Amino acid sequence: MRHARGYRRLNRTHEHRKALFANMAGSLIEHEQITTTLPKAKELKRIIDKMITLGKRGDLHARRLAASRLKQDMHVAKLFEILGPRYKDRNGGYVRVLKAGFRYGDMAPMAIIEFVDRDVNAKGAADKARLEAEEAVG
Repeated sequence: MRHARGYRRLNRTHEHRKALFANMAGSLIEHEQITTTLPKAKELKRIIDKMITLGKRGDLHARRLAASRLKQDMHVAKLFEILGPRYKDRNGGYVRVLKAGFRYGDMAPMAIIEFVDRDVNAKGAADKARLEAEEAVG
């Protein structure tokens, strides 16, 4: 029985897991949709829901808590300026996990995790802007 087992360890150390979810949460905030394995997506859902709740609060302490868990300031800024106001009237359930078959190499169950009311143009927008800037310079 698995009583009082609060989270999935994913065969990683605490530091590795913390860095993994910081990177994945940042990518999800930036692109608003990512593909990963099903256990990672289900665990990331718990983490990102708490981050959106911090974004809805919007005060300085919430911003500092979010900055301590995310790696980049641009992700914190988007969390508080765009995502927090977007979900201010929603009481939880900010992301959905969709099953996406199995990975070819090792048959790991895959999933797509995305925000419920996501901006479709956000996925890859930073890469497109970077490529356009490089073409303008070169």
